[in-house]
Amino acid sequence: MNRIICGVDVSKDWLDAFIRPSGTFERFSNDATGIGALADLCRAENVELLVMEASGGYERTAFLLLWELGIACALANPRHVRRFAESMGFLEKTDRIDAAMIAHYAETRRLAALPPPKAAQMRLSALMARLSQVTSDLTIQMQRRSAARDQQCEASLNEVIALLVRQSRTLEGEIASMIDDDPLWACLNQAFRSIKGVANRTVARLMAQLPEIGQISNKAIAKLAGLAPIANDSGKRSGHRPVRGGRSGPRAILFLVGAIAARHDPHLAAFQQRLQSAGKPKMVIRIALARKLLVILNAKARDARREFEYAT
Repeated sequence: MNRIICGVDVSKDWLDAFIRPSGTFERFSNDATGIGALADLCRAENVELLVMEASGGYERTAFLLLWELGIACALANPRHVRRFAESMGFLEKTDRIDAAMIAHYAETRRLAALPPPKAAQMRLSALMARLSQVTSDLTIQMQRRSAARDQQCEASLNEVIALLVRQSRTLEGEIASMIDDDPLWACLNQAFRSIKGVANRTVARLMAQLPEIGQISNKAIAKLAGLAPIANDSGKRSGHRPVRGGRSGPRAILFLVGAIAARHDPHLAAFQQRLQSAGKPKMVIRIALARKLLVILNAKARDARREFEYAT
């Protein structure tokens, strides 16, 4: 039996809702009042699942508030929904069509409700995102200072750099305190730091942006980070297997830390040497090291979680 699903197309100002299979379509404002009215509609229509696309943060308020109002929600990948719509023959794009395709996609893929993360997890993610922004801004300002030829301009840049350095240290302190204060995170931190080369920022990034670590299989975690090779075979042809998609934040830090850890960890060093001896390209080796490190971290996180559960 088909479920009653509400697909919601999210924009900065509007929430366009399409309920399948009844075909009901309504538009609501993307604020507390509109979200409340959307929840009322879902109750009246006996909606079992509300699905919206991840829309650059515009969906966050609605997603959290709808859960508080008792409406089970899930998020869908916008690219997947668009490809699904095109495969169904909908080349045109309107808010109504988008909402209907989200609902149809959710029904076809049998999407399940995705409860929102805990408050501590959301705060850690927000602090880590801000730290990444500050670090990026700091790099840009330092590059500008190195190119400055005017003393007043250099002095101005020094003020900005000093401010960013203070903010970076404050954010790092807040993140470290959050990890130390949470018993499970402290346990995971200790497990991750047993690998030489894995430092504070790596741990914080993994916990903030890859909270599933230690809870899913090695294959699943590699795919989630965009480090799993994608098959490209047809008939007798065995094509090149690229990696793509996934979460760019954890992947970027794993690329960097994988190369560092290979200098100190004998297993990673031997793995790297085997790939080099086999004549693998540098990029392939870089990806393989990052995936290998992630698998090791996933195993350590799994063991740490089991020990924590046993102790508590």
